[in-house]
Amino acid sequence: MARPISSAADSRVLLVEGQDDEYVVSRLLEQHKSALPFSILNKQTISKLLPSISLEIRAPDRQAVGILVDANDDIAARWDAVRGQLSKADIPPPTAPDSAGTIIDGTPRVGIWLMPDNESSGELEDFVVRMIPDGDEVWPLSQRYIEEIPEAERKFSAKKKLRAQLYAWLAAREDHRQMGLAIRARDLEVDGELSNTFVAWLTKLFG
Repeated sequence: MARPISSAADSRVLLVEGQDDEYVVSRLLEQHKSALPFSILNKQTISKLLPSISLEIRAPDRQAVGILVDANDDIAARWDAVRGQLSKADIPPPTAPDSAGTIIDGTPRVGIWLMPDNESSGELEDFVVRMIPDGDEVWPLSQRYIEEIPEAERKFSAKKKLRAQLYAWLAAREDHRQMGLAIRARDLEVDGELSNTFVAWLTKLFG
């Protein structure tokens, strides 16, 4: 028998693929001084997150469910995978994602955000790259460092080059390779257009 939900935070949940997503969302809301009543459920992998969608939507007393996933190389395929899970939960899926983050009103309310911006292929790191301040002096050096690595010595695919450049940039921070800590330290810009749109989506979904 399902455990009854006992609090507002338990009745509103955001499903994420991994720890980095969890920390980025938490630190971004922290910097926006937002205390929305929801819990982040780290599903650890996309293969575990997708089949959990219909189960989380159908949990007793659930009020809102957010779904945060990477678009990766094929945003249409990822969107269709999420839509299929919504159909299993008897939620009529919209035909296309909203650029400002999809919200489906109902009981529960359901929200979908495809990283980075609901329109482009990519992942969490592509979202975070857009938080690097304009004019940052280390960013072009990080880009050049990765560009100058010989092709034969690259252990990452061409599609992951931007991610490698971001981690090269993060390596110059006090707490290297930690996106969430870079947000907390304000090394990353927290009130750019994309970040504000994302926080507005969370506020509409869970507020």
